[in-house]
Order: sequence, then C-alpha cells, then structure tokens
Amino acid sequence: MKYIELKVVTTTEASDAVSEILYDEGALGVLIEDPNDFKVLNRDERSWDYVEDEFVKQLGEDTKVKGYFHPEKFDEAKLKFIADRVKNLDGFGLNKGKGTVSTREVSDEDWADAWKKYYKPMKIGDRVVIKPTWEEYAAKADEVVIELDPGMAFGTGTHETTIMCIKLLEKHVKNGNTVFDIGCGSGILGITAARLNAGKVVCVDIDEVSCKASRENAKANKVDDRLEVKCGSLLNAVSGRADIIIANIIADIIISLSEDVMNYLKEGGVFISSGIIGDRMDEVLRKLREEGFKVVEVLEMGEWCAIAAEGM
Repeated sequence: MKYIELKVVTTTEASDAVSEILYDEGALGVLIEDPNDFKVLNRDERSWDYVEDEFVKQLGEDTKVKGYFHPEKFDEAKLKFIADRVKNLDGFGLNKGKGTVSTREVSDEDWADAWKKYYKPMKIGDRVVIKPTWEEYAAKADEVVIELDPGMAFGTGTHETTIMCIKLLEKHVKNGNTVFDIGCGSGILGITAARLNAGKVVCVDIDEVSCKASRENAKANKVDDRLEVKCGSLLNAVSGRADIIIANIIADIIISLSEDVMNYLKEGGVFISSGIIGDRMDEVLRKLREEGFKVVEVLEMGEWCAIAAEGM
C-alpha cells in the first residue's frame, strides 16, 4: 500500500509538539529521527550494536519528524494547514528550527525497512531487554525480555523518555500492582509493567493504530490476560485507582494531568511522568508539588527528564 510521508525538519525541543500536530491532522503513525537520541544512547557501551554508524551519519544534525497519511485523506490544503501550525510553534515558546515541510509517496515496506535495519535488542535498566520480534536474543536468567513489533505506532523503547520510564518501573512496580499507562503508543510501558509482575494494567491511547499495536504486542508477550487496552482521552478512559500511573507524553499535558491524577492513585501511589524537555523540568516539578505530590526521583537523559512522584 502507498502512503504519503510528510517530513518536518525541526529540533529535539519541538519534536513532540510536531508529532502531536501530525496526529491531530490524521497521521496513521509518526516516526522521529533524532540524531541526539543516538548520540546519547551510544555513550553506553551496551548500545554500540544498536545502530549502524552509517545510519547515524545519514541523520545529520537536524531532528526529522515523519508522519504517514492515507493518500485519499491528504491534499494540498492539509499540507498548508500543517505547515502553518508548525510555523506557529515559535509563538508557544518552542524553537522549531528550520521548520521545513515536505512530502513524498512511499510504500509500507519502504518505511518498515528503513527503521528495522537499526532497531536491535537493547538492555534498559538492570533487567529489561527490548527485543524486536524479528531478532534473536539469548536472554540471561534474570532478564525480562519484551517482544515488540511497533507497527505504525512507532514505540520502540529506544527514546530517552521511554528508557527512563522503564528504569523507574523497574524500581517501583511490585507484585500485583495496578498500573495505568496513559498515552501508551505501542504498549511498551504497560507490557513492561505486566512482565515485572503487575497484576492489572490498563493502557490508554486516543489513536486506534496505537491501541491495535498495544493489543497485538500484549498478546505476543503473553500478558493480554492482565493488560487491557482502551481507546480514549487520557484519564477519562480509566476508572478506579492504580498503584502506578505512567504518562510519557509532553510537559503541557503532564502539567494538566497533575491536577486530576491524584484522584486515580491509591494512597502512596506513584505518578511516573516523562516526555519532559529539560527546560520545562522545574515548571513540572513545581506543579507536582503544588498538587501535593512528593517528588522521589528525577532522571535526566540527553535533553529530557522523567519524574517519579508519590501521592498522598
């Protein structure tokens, strides 16, 4: 099948905002190619086999966000509207960088092969290994291996924000915990929680493609009996209270969520938030404390940070 690939040349800082724009305008999936991700990851000797040197060179210095659209649902008017929204990001205090927008026609095999060649098994934290379904891996006795085929949800677990969430889940998930994953993408964080012996996991995403990928990945990891996927908007899709709530989204949504998330946490529960650009960290920390959270840990990786905060 043919798709329209729309590419925005931007910055690490604005990449999540650009992704949201593309999803808002009907993208079936979004791929972020950020050379800063690979530079940070390759400081760790465990990740040297993760990506080919030639591929990193091809990425250059700019961050590229690519969205994939059905041809019949994409036209010149939509292209112009997206370009205008990207241009206006400066007005929200984000450095959009070059902000150039271009399109081309690609097949699903084109984009699949483009990123599969550098997506390899990778150990994250002390125990968790993220392994694409098409790769072989000899697991050690204490390792928890997550089988992942992101499909068009593009949640491979290799972005710094996801890595930090997984490290925090390793520390905070206890046997039998209830976990809510808000904005689940490919379901990687919810599946990780289930594989770390959470008793019940609810994954939520507004995007149907992400929900489908999450269900398929949960089944592949044999945790679909404990993991439920709901298509909906943020906390509106869940009920009851959780021991842990994860939100790997963007700073603005985390700030908004923090006003309500306490109502969905058990006493002493942990809110793990990520997707926060470093410049917004103090703002998010201040908001969490204003809402009554006790910040227990802050991780920083590259230009990003993740926060674990304990509820009352």
